[in-house]
Amino acid sequence: MINPVRVRFAPSPTGGLHLGGVRTVLFNYLFAKKHGGTFVLRIEDTDQTRFVEGAEAYIFDCLDWTGLTPDESPLRPGDYPPYRQSERKPMYRQYADQLIAQGNAYYAFDTSEELEAMRNNLKTPENPSPQYDHKTRKQMRNSLTLPEAEVEALINAGTPYVVRIKMPENETVHFHDLIRGDISHETNVVDDKVLLKSDGMPTYHLAVVVDDYLMNITHAFRGEEWLPSAPVHIMLYKYLGWEAEMPKWAHLPLILKPDGNGKLSKRDGDRLGFPVFAMDWADPKTGETTKGFKEIGFLPEAFINMLAMLGWSSGTEQEIFSLEQLEQLFSIERVNKGGAKFDYEKAKWFNQQHIQRADNSRLAILVKPFMEAAGIAIDDLSKLDQVIGMVKERCHLLGDFVQQAGFFFKAPEILDIDAIKGKWNEDKTKVMTEWVASLDNIAWEHDVLEQSLTDIAAAHNVKKGEVMMPLRVMLVGGKFGPGVFDIALFIGKEAIQARVKSSLAALA
Repeated sequence: MINPVRVRFAPSPTGGLHLGGVRTVLFNYLFAKKHGGTFVLRIEDTDQTRFVEGAEAYIFDCLDWTGLTPDESPLRPGDYPPYRQSERKPMYRQYADQLIAQGNAYYAFDTSEELEAMRNNLKTPENPSPQYDHKTRKQMRNSLTLPEAEVEALINAGTPYVVRIKMPENETVHFHDLIRGDISHETNVVDDKVLLKSDGMPTYHLAVVVDDYLMNITHAFRGEEWLPSAPVHIMLYKYLGWEAEMPKWAHLPLILKPDGNGKLSKRDGDRLGFPVFAMDWADPKTGETTKGFKEIGFLPEAFINMLAMLGWSSGTEQEIFSLEQLEQLFSIERVNKGGAKFDYEKAKWFNQQHIQRADNSRLAILVKPFMEAAGIAIDDLSKLDQVIGMVKERCHLLGDFVQQAGFFFKAPEILDIDAIKGKWNEDKTKVMTEWVASLDNIAWEHDVLEQSLTDIAAAHNVKKGEVMMPLRVMLVGGKFGPGVFDIALFIGKEAIQARVKSSLAALA
């Protein structure tokens, strides 16, 4: 193992943080912790046209919620500042100039119209999307085809240009991927990527190589969609003389749609009714708010556990892990090559498992906002703590506590009266009327309450079981909840009497 381990997550501040991005954070974080290394967060904001106000702060909020705190970042600088690419702009130019001087890159003056004309003119059934490569560059306006004096004149005149890498012809680029093994790419099928844009800002291709080298990054973990760009980056390390310092690569599998057909997207979440962002994202440009896992009621530890199991395996049957356990067990070699299908029902199962394991007093703090949003006032957290212990096994999301526990604090607004009506009769009305009246004169104990109902029902030739479900519906609103007399003891005599009398009136 290279020592000391330094890994990085380098997001662009362009919008919400997709769960695939958080999984990349997680795998970087776990690898660093497992090997006593450093986890770096670097903001890749070189594309100012896509920059979105507030997106960087949102990224940090997401990492705070998940507990995946970077060791170095713009908010916590280490020995390799600055940690925003826009603040590193001056350093990229020198490397672009070096590549040009060496003959490994070139100036390209082509206008957007000329590029479009090239694509249209060279399009064939065999090559429907021509690219700027070792063949087409010979026909374009660049420093490889123009006389040196003309190139100099164009630059001096302020003519817009980009700098492109000059990919070699007829070579094979080999590298080892920690997940996928040995990989080869033919350079003839790789285009001459833009390294420096016309505004002087670097593209991802140049910036990621320069930054990883200057920040001593030892391992680069990223999504498999970057595999086609790997030969460009490897050639840049070679051209710049940094091959010995090139990080170890690992291209992570995609998180797939539930049906396995393609990469999971925000549109899939919108269409199928589940979140794909870590937290709510309010787009300042459109005003649209996209729901996140936090706001719909996921615990951060459940979210992390679920993500870890999307593409990684411990090698055992165990599925429930704490972050600390994952730090000890994680191995990049146990990450799968194939994509992982996202299963929202399984995600909720992970959350349910962690809710059952969570401290009730902590859950009370987290559940209170959901209750209050539903119009249920919580004045005493200790009472909510008590109720949570009674119903938590039935809850998959924090929001589920509203239905499963809200009736403890507020009479149900909707009563499933149809569940009672079918077999209801006057004798049962008498049983319930007498029982609620008896509450004024009996000891307030579980067994006493139950025996009182049993005795009164028997006196009217009604089996206790025939009034138990109706009583539950009257107190709760439906056929769910913990023990009826546990509910009764908690809500108190006045609430029982009011709810039963209201229900009897609805049955009359």
